[in-house]
Amino acid sequence: MANTIHVDVVSAEESIFSGEATFVVLPGEAGELGIYPRHTPLITRIRPGAVRIQSADGAEELVFVAGGILEVQPKVVTVLADTAIRGADLDEARANEALRRAEEARRSAKDKQEVATVEAELSTLAAQLAAIRKLRQRK
Repeated sequence: MANTIHVDVVSAEESIFSGEATFVVLPGEAGELGIYPRHTPLITRIRPGAVRIQSADGAEELVFVAGGILEVQPKVVTVLADTAIRGADLDEARANEALRRAEEARRSAKDKQEVATVEAELSTLAAQLAAIRKLRQRK
């Protein structure tokens, strides 16, 4: 098992993924991060987007995260996500509807704080739709 790393993806609500992996890719603050077993310890923020986990059995897991914190230890990767959704549970129609409502809210936003809140939501929804499209291309 020396060629695997334990990966935990958790949100405030639940554990989304826990298992052995050979490789993990996720959206770091400065760009995409790739993590292999025995990676140098690291703690960083993550942006909204897709976490791709190459399981030890060769299967690929895709989890959408709305941002959060990544902690890497040589044998364990922990993703503490603000919100996390399994790739199989992503719903494009619902995400498109939420995006439409957020764009309407942006048009009617009254102050800078309201605009900033809506902009953050739009960024998360855009990342979620990109993850859905990436997942659909693989099928």
